[in-house]
Amino acid sequence: MAGVDVFSALANPARRKLLEALRDGPRAAGDLAGEFELSRPAVSEHLAVLKRAALVREEPRGRHRYYHLEAAPLAEVGAWLHPFEHYWRARMGALRDLLDEENP
Repeated sequence: MAGVDVFSALANPARRKLLEALRDGPRAAGDLAGEFELSRPAVSEHLAVLKRAALVREEPRGRHRYYHLEAAPLAEVGAWLHPFEHYWRARMGALRDLLDEENP
């Protein structure tokens, strides 16, 4: 199976929600599936995409599979977003200055 780039993996809201669910620690696939209005096979497909993007790690425990968040690839996203943070800080500063002028 070919890898998936992090940005493609994060493009889907269900996959982002899965990552959010894993922030607090490993979870069984069945537990994760219970939080979605998707079928278990659909959740499994999303987990497979996240695994190919190296955003999750799968740990078999008996008949269950537990998924762990692997946050290191998110650094690439953070690096890409960093220049935009400067842009938005400047824009918000300008808005604050404008509001301060109108409401002394």
